[in-house]
Amino acid sequence: MGGRVLQMRLVLEAADYDDAVAFYRDVLGAPEELFIDSGDGARVTILDVGRATLELSTPEQVDLIDEVEVGRRVSPRMRVAFEVVDTAATTSDMVAAGAVEIAPPTRTPWNSLNARLAAPGNLQITVFEELG
Repeated sequence: MGGRVLQMRLVLEAADYDDAVAFYRDVLGAPEELFIDSGDGARVTILDVGRATLELSTPEQVDLIDEVEVGRRVSPRMRVAFEVVDTAATTSDMVAAGAVEIAPPTRTPWNSLNARLAAPGNLQITVFEELG
């Protein structure tokens, strides 16, 4: 199904820019697509994170997801989820690189393995692996 949108780009302001780039590029494994240095400290790195979707959820659905993944409500208004090949290994690598594990890899009722982390750039993320 076509449409007028060609790409979704999530823009994350990161005071710890170098750490954030290293985390998402090197630890998560998102290839660098573009880097621009505009001078005077103004820099941007665009990473390829695969296919993007926009997930719109009711507060009740967010409550349910938090209960399944974490056991209690912890989500901010916006959270980013990355599908990965191996949730356990990715979570371990991310924690070793400075992310804080909010909840370990947990099998969900919708047959995925999800982990919740507080990541660089003050961003709460889910990494998930489809099991079925």
